[in-house]
Amino acid sequence: MSGIVLAVAGMLVFAIGYRYYSKFIAEKIYRLDPSYQTPAHRYKDGVDFVPTNKFVLWGHHFTSVAGAAPIVGPAIAVYWGWLPAFLWVVLGTIFAAGVHDFGALVLSVRNKGQSVGTIAHRLIGRRAKLLFLFIILLLVLMVNAVFAWVIANLFILFPASVLSVFIQIPLAIWIGYWVYKKQGNMLLPSLAALAVMYLAAIVASYVPALQIDLLRYFGGEGSTVLGMTATSMSFFIWIMILMVYVYIASTLPVWKLLQPRDYINSHQLVVGLFILYLGLLFTNPEVTAPVTNTSADQSWFPLLFITIACGAISGFHGLVSSGTSSKQLDKETDARFVGYLGAVGEGALALIAIIATVTFFGTSADFTAVYSSFDNANAEGLGVFIKGAAELATGLFIPAEVASTIVSVIVVSFAATTLDTSVRLMRYIISEIGNEYHVPSLGKKHVATTIAVASSAALVLIPEGPRGFGSGGYLLWPLFGTSNQLLAGITLLLITFWLRKQGRNYAPTIIPMIFLLFMTLYAMTQQVFGEWNVFNGSDPNGLLFTFGSIIWLFALWILIEAVILFLKKDNQLTTN
Repeated sequence: MSGIVLAVAGMLVFAIGYRYYSKFIAEKIYRLDPSYQTPAHRYKDGVDFVPTNKFVLWGHHFTSVAGAAPIVGPAIAVYWGWLPAFLWVVLGTIFAAGVHDFGALVLSVRNKGQSVGTIAHRLIGRRAKLLFLFIILLLVLMVNAVFAWVIANLFILFPASVLSVFIQIPLAIWIGYWVYKKQGNMLLPSLAALAVMYLAAIVASYVPALQIDLLRYFGGEGSTVLGMTATSMSFFIWIMILMVYVYIASTLPVWKLLQPRDYINSHQLVVGLFILYLGLLFTNPEVTAPVTNTSADQSWFPLLFITIACGAISGFHGLVSSGTSSKQLDKETDARFVGYLGAVGEGALALIAIIATVTFFGTSADFTAVYSSFDNANAEGLGVFIKGAAELATGLFIPAEVASTIVSVIVVSFAATTLDTSVRLMRYIISEIGNEYHVPSLGKKHVATTIAVASSAALVLIPEGPRGFGSGGYLLWPLFGTSNQLLAGITLLLITFWLRKQGRNYAPTIIPMIFLLFMTLYAMTQQVFGEWNVFNGSDPNGLLFTFGSIIWLFALWILIEAVILFLKKDNQLTTN
């Protein structure tokens, strides 16, 4: 079967879902009001609360949620065959992700731009709010570690991509100044910046002197530097550079770097998707992966639904919707475009990740040789996607070397966007916890950011694992998926409470909520108390067992309180 068939089928469902289902949700369920004064106008401060054109905000929101996860997850999940991954991405995007992202944005806008953690106080109670905040804190901490790990490794594997990524930063700062101080237009400068980035990627692909290759500088893989292997030293330096960058990026006003860089990346994503889908049309590759894998060493149920998180539904999206996007929404009616279409865009990215992976191999035997086990799928998935995507790009006569560099630039750019947005969110959460426990110092921007950055660096660097020094991001990936989906389920629960209080139909939120919470708690129970259990598990892991046990306990506590409150007929929920 041709990969084009999968693309056409998936995009057709996405288009129908946005055209009809999102309209139904906007008009009949969330009931958007064009005259409602959004927090961006009510609390405008020029730093976090900034009314923003919906296309610019869509760019920020889309690229903040579309990190490396909608690529990595699907590239791993095709281990169970292309059909389960395809169905979960397409149907999950329409009926779960779109409703969740859109709903979290509207809920936050209707509650002063507050995060879903703070809103939980009104909907479920103070104790549930604190538990929810701690779950969110652990999740964003894992996001920081995982994405920093991904970026550092990609810089080592694809040194030609580094120059383009670094060039983007000063270009974005200049564009931010041009737009907000000089009232200039953002479109043309951002397109020019993207052209400069890709030109740098092309030149660096052929000029080794422009490749920032720390591994080569330190003598290659077999060398040692200050008692560390050259690879470990390269990884350490990149992590330190990334931590300095995210500290600065997450404390600057959003218009100075966050918005213009994300707007550039939104064009980059559109261009990247255009190249890959058009390349698919010209190359017309055959799907060589099996429809389903009948000899898998790990059952797809329930692991499929946590392996593909971003790209089908992701709790992190709710944090972005309520943490940054809601503070920049110009009109409430823009929420459908920003929230639901943002989810559809990520679904399109996950779809091409599936297609690039399942069409890369020449034969089914080649696919099976690489995807011989679930562990191998975890280790090789991202690399297979990059090679497969580069192969699609060659259909447009782009040289394979250049295509690999451009694809890696796209992946790194999205991961970096997610990383500094996540650190900013972590700062907000630390400040909220400080306010709750009357620790004023935690409310200070630089104190909270220092804690966020230092703990993220420690988590990614300290653990030893199968990837050697700095295996934290690799080790945390399995728990990231379960925690992410758990957060999405709890966010849908909050939206359901809000809709119920308003006397509206909450079926579109409670159905995916029940599905997600069942799958996630089932998977987490299996992993934490079975596989990772340090007392009698099949693959004991202290790091995952500790983090997983805490998150599982907090989540169960929240759900018990929510169910008790939900069953009370006279519950008093305070919402706007």
